[in-house]
Amino acid sequence: MNSGDTAWVLISSALVLLTTPALAFFYGGMVRRKNVLSVLMQCFIIICVLSIQWVLIGYSLSFAPSKGFWGGLQWLGLNGVGLEPYADYAGTIPHQAFMIFQAMFAIITPALIIGAFAERMKFSAFLIFTLLWATFVYDPLCHWVWGIGGWLRNMGALDFAGGTVVHINAGIAALVTAIVLGRRSNLDKNVPTPHNMPFVVLGTALLWFGWFGFNAGSALAANGLAVNAFVVTHTAAAAAGLSWALIEWIRNGKPTIFGVCSGAVAGLVAITPAAGFVGVVPAIIIGLLVSVFCFVAVTVIKPLFGYDDSLDAFGVHCVGGIWGALATGLFASKLVNPAGANGLFFGNPKQFLIQLATVGVTVVYTAVITFIIYKLVDRFIGMRVDEKTEAIGLDLTQHHERAYTVLE
Repeated sequence: MNSGDTAWVLISSALVLLTTPALAFFYGGMVRRKNVLSVLMQCFIIICVLSIQWVLIGYSLSFAPSKGFWGGLQWLGLNGVGLEPYADYAGTIPHQAFMIFQAMFAIITPALIIGAFAERMKFSAFLIFTLLWATFVYDPLCHWVWGIGGWLRNMGALDFAGGTVVHINAGIAALVTAIVLGRRSNLDKNVPTPHNMPFVVLGTALLWFGWFGFNAGSALAANGLAVNAFVVTHTAAAAAGLSWALIEWIRNGKPTIFGVCSGAVAGLVAITPAAGFVGVVPAIIIGLLVSVFCFVAVTVIKPLFGYDDSLDAFGVHCVGGIWGALATGLFASKLVNPAGANGLFFGNPKQFLIQLATVGVTVVYTAVITFIIYKLVDRFIGMRVDEKTEAIGLDLTQHHERAYTVLE
């Protein structure tokens, strides 16, 4: 066991945990003032609920060795998950350190979906939906991609820190939820704008900071691979923030801080699956192009089809995640990570096809099961608040709280 590696993974776990409160401020700043506390509440309660779900059943279903739909059941309640290293995942850190690091991924993933249904879902329905989604969508897909015996892992899928497991998974669930839940009331007559841009900027800054835990921490050691992941993560986010600003400048005549924040987050999303497999120049390309794809998704595709993805969870996380997963199949190099694979541009077209297949499996599986879970919860307790409740706002109606005592 290596004390330096253990310290780095514990620090990275804390950094990844920070991304969920960061997301709360990022999303909270974008909604109307009457709904900001509801978004913060949803993010924070996910930390509580999913932490318990993870230690009781989620970790075992995701990572216990098995060739089945889920992982095995032998690690329920962390039975057998002790303080000694588990060589199949990380041979230099305690097994529990790996477990708690992965817990933070399980927490942030369903939190990302909040961006699609903000301002209109019942809190009770949200809790049940989230718990079922984590168990029947996140845990199986996590096992397939990262777990011992997972069939996508055995096929050779590359996902260093969650492009498919986290971002495409949450992003496609966000699209399905937004479509079946329906548009917010009076959306055409009263187009909502971010009520607190400083919150958005604060959330972005904390996401960028915490993302180093996501990507560099996924090396599971304080080594050169962690350094590479750290550098390319920062570089891709910077390139994407710059790219989005330039697109706005050309298209609208002025760049915005909201655009820079959106681009930076898109860059962080796109580099996530590739961070441990690509070098700096590919990271810049990934960052520059992801803003183009995501900008089109949120400004052209969303208005064209008319779905109400409130805070662009699909447009940024799913679209950015798909590009990142496919870009991994293009730019991956064994010179960066000998344990990985070469991509198309390094003489291995098969890897690109594997990445494409992994994206397809993730999209189809997540879309179908998310729809089923939504319909079940809606059938028994109803998913959406009524029109009067929506008009008053979820802060008062769902939580009997108000974020601001003085209205401007």
